[in-house]
Amino acid sequence: MSNLISYLFKTNAFKVCSENKPFWYTSGKIGPYFVNTHFLYGSEESAVEFLKFIDVEKDDKLGIPKKILDKCLAQYNENYIYKEVIDEMVNFIKEHLNVDEIDYVSGGERRDWFFANIVAYLLGKPFITVFKDLSCTISSKDFNETTQNKSLDGKKVLHVADLVTAASSYVRAWIPAVQALGAEIVWSVVVVDRMQGGNDRLKDLGIDAYSLVQIAPSMFNKALDMGIITNEQSKMLNKFFEDPDGTMKEFLIEHPEFLETSLHADEKTVVRARLCVEGNLYGLEK
Repeated sequence: MSNLISYLFKTNAFKVCSENKPFWYTSGKIGPYFVNTHFLYGSEESAVEFLKFIDVEKDDKLGIPKKILDKCLAQYNENYIYKEVIDEMVNFIKEHLNVDEIDYVSGGERRDWFFANIVAYLLGKPFITVFKDLSCTISSKDFNETTQNKSLDGKKVLHVADLVTAASSYVRAWIPAVQALGAEIVWSVVVVDRMQGGNDRLKDLGIDAYSLVQIAPSMFNKALDMGIITNEQSKMLNKFFEDPDGTMKEFLIEHPEFLETSLHADEKTVVRARLCVEGNLYGLEK
């Protein structure tokens, strides 16, 4: 697990801001870290390249599951970080689940595919590719045959994903798409749990939910012990974990120049800063 935490930082899959420079999120709020779990593919550059490949190929619904597997297997054999992450996922599943009970593995468009296809292959399980339009294809365990519109009545499914936040993608897309096949997602394994209620929500739905890493004080403290982050970064991360909005409101009050500068920065930052101001997201205007 220490290696996985190290790789999260090494690949910028987990990126901590520098002092007094929190990141802007698409919601218009700010925070001290970004999570891009798919960077564990080996690096940001290789992950971005892979996403571009997926975007080009994803309309070939019968062909893309094997194309993704082939790409992932090549990376698995060439990049030690990706190989160790995948091996850890497979070993985790074998340790925590009865693999014999798993009928299918599923993964949703797009970032789940960095992990789900190859995990299914290494477990020797057939694979359900779930697309954003809720359509699915079914691949054999060697991925040499892929079909559509196959009935999977009563089959038990393990969904493998890059991360879980509030589990909105599960509720909106992955669960109903699998149910439409007559199957049921019984288990979920993600690389990263952002600890924002997603796994609890899945458990409330009767799904056994697991994660390899939790974005929580235990991870921050481990990273501090490993010398990956500083004391100041550790304090900031722990404080944000306990009270995200309160911590960032305090920061904005103490550093009014941050918001003012952001409102005159690049276009993306300006859009997010305006969302913050116009929505009064931190209650700065009474």
